[in-house]
Amino acid sequence: MDPLSDVLSLLKLRSYVSGGFDAGGDFAVQFGRHDGIKFHAVVSGACWVSLEDMTEPVRVHAGEGFLLPHGKAFRISSDPCLTPVDVRDILPPVPDGRIVTHNGGGDFLSIGGYFSLSEGQADLLLETLPAILPIRDTTDSEMLRWCVERMRHELSEGLPGDFVVAQQLATMILVQALRVHLSKKPSKGTGWLFALADPRLRAAIGAMHRDPGRRWTVATLASEAAMSRTAFALRFKEVAGMTPMAYLTRWRMLQAAERLTTSRQSLSEISSAFGYESEKSFSATFKRVMHCSPRQYGRQATDSPTPSRATVI
Repeated sequence: MDPLSDVLSLLKLRSYVSGGFDAGGDFAVQFGRHDGIKFHAVVSGACWVSLEDMTEPVRVHAGEGFLLPHGKAFRISSDPCLTPVDVRDILPPVPDGRIVTHNGGGDFLSIGGYFSLSEGQADLLLETLPAILPIRDTTDSEMLRWCVERMRHELSEGLPGDFVVAQQLATMILVQALRVHLSKKPSKGTGWLFALADPRLRAAIGAMHRDPGRRWTVATLASEAAMSRTAFALRFKEVAGMTPMAYLTRWRMLQAAERLTTSRQSLSEISSAFGYESEKSFSATFKRVMHCSPRQYGRQATDSPTPSRATVI
């Protein structure tokens, strides 16, 4: 797999489509703070998105959407100056997870939901994303619009398996949003996601992902990137926000955390697989990166509850 697919798979990305919002006339609805990555895909009409702590609202049109990665409360409206109603006040007594109508509907329609990520590892993705990530696909708008329209169709027609299909479409929208974000190569911000936008750094990251247990050095990674050792080390630190070896260590520990919860390998086998000669050195590194011992991590993962399906738009 490529590095982005690797990370999304490791984070156990799950999409939960919770329904649609159909508004008529003037409207303003306030949504509270949330877990995971909230998303809305606009099917028809347009809206303003106002985020707490953000001075300027963002305009979103049909065929577009937005992601909210950091759990902040937000408002969608036809006019940012309108006084909002709380979304809980317009939900039916028993939400059915489909389309909620407000003010008679007919002028604006969006599909909403969220993505959950593996707890304790989500920062690998979230720390690289802005407070709001508009989904505006100019290079492949037909695919994005098709996904949004199919989500509307699945939720409105009541076909067998509709939520499963809608969830897969939501995942496609997320990946497309990340691709577009990568293609812009923003000048500000650091993180592995930005490093993936650089073909040479992406080659080195891909090599680390394919063989994390290899005895990598900065020189051998620079060779994968077709760069000099010094130029590679400086460029990687500038873009990724950490040294190549620090990234390698973090990736190894995330992979090790996955094995601790999904495999029957012993601690000795896991430490050896990632290039550590002793359990002691591996455990010390794991605790430094993951903030708990390998055994504590395994117990916490076993005790963690499964996320429930969203019932609010």
